[in-house]
Amino acid sequence: MKTPAVLDEYPSVVDAVISSLLDHVQPPLCHMITYHLGWTDRNGEPVNGSRGKRLRATLCLLACEATEGDYHHALPAAAAVELVHNLSLIQDDIQDDDAERRHRPTVWSIWGKPQALNAVTAMHGLANLALSRLGENGTPFSKQQYSQRLLNETILKMSEGQYCDMSFEKRLDIDVNSYLDMIESKTAALITCSMEMGALLGTDEGSYIEAFREFGRNLGLAFQIRDDILGIWGVSEQTGKPEASDIANKKKSYPLVYAMQTAKGKAKKELIEIYEKETIEENGFNRVLNILKSIGAQAHSQEMAEEYRDRALVELEGMTLSPQASSNLRELTYFLVGREF
Repeated sequence: MKTPAVLDEYPSVVDAVISSLLDHVQPPLCHMITYHLGWTDRNGEPVNGSRGKRLRATLCLLACEATEGDYHHALPAAAAVELVHNLSLIQDDIQDDDAERRHRPTVWSIWGKPQALNAVTAMHGLANLALSRLGENGTPFSKQQYSQRLLNETILKMSEGQYCDMSFEKRLDIDVNSYLDMIESKTAALITCSMEMGALLGTDEGSYIEAFREFGRNLGLAFQIRDDILGIWGVSEQTGKPEASDIANKKKSYPLVYAMQTAKGKAKKELIEIYEKETIEENGFNRVLNILKSIGAQAHSQEMAEEYRDRALVELEGMTLSPQASSNLRELTYFLVGREF
């Protein structure tokens, strides 16, 4: 599936805002941040590596434009949500002991976990500094306050979601509804925040702001379920992770939670026995894949992702948007929740 043009257009302007904020951070702490963002190597030298899609920032700017706002006014907010997303990735890598991300060593695996946590704290400060620039664009003070509160409430919600996700690691009694509640906090919260904040900065129309909030929530759920599919059946070159890494890491992702809830008899007993072991060996690994196949977990998970995708798109139908704005949002949504593996 071809990458939507908006994912090529907006990242550079968002990165420019983030780069200007880094004047507040001295090396080598600054190098840790620019390394994680994909701008430099570990010594702070520029590289042409993977910088990520800047998806959440793009959604923020699209929501602003769709509500007939000037997306330049929303750039501080877009930079803030992108910084929060990236600090959460560093934190996830620390907590999961992941030594590689996007085919590169993770921040903590180079500088150590204590210093990586310093980078997380610094990026949180930079996100708040980014939002403080909203006033420079003439954004009303009430909207500046709302944006600041919304971002910090979202960070709290993401922390709660991460807590639940980590607590699930030692449990085998998780049902689908509990899992959906967790990813609504961990993943969907920041996408929701991105779109709500973008709409807030583009319009005073409350119904449009609410519609984009719901759009973001449903898209966030669809996006995470889709990511869970790729975590098992995705190609390494596409995901930046080893194939079927979520099984190897014993992740309680949507397909596995669905399997635990749906599988019966011998199959369920086997799943429990495999996941109770400290590590999953090759025969157990293959058996998990076979059980997932036997209950149609991949197809079911894709159907769920598409259901939430469609709920997101319904929100567009209730708003009068320009054809270009509607087209951009639809194209990006289908790109994020497609059928290609």
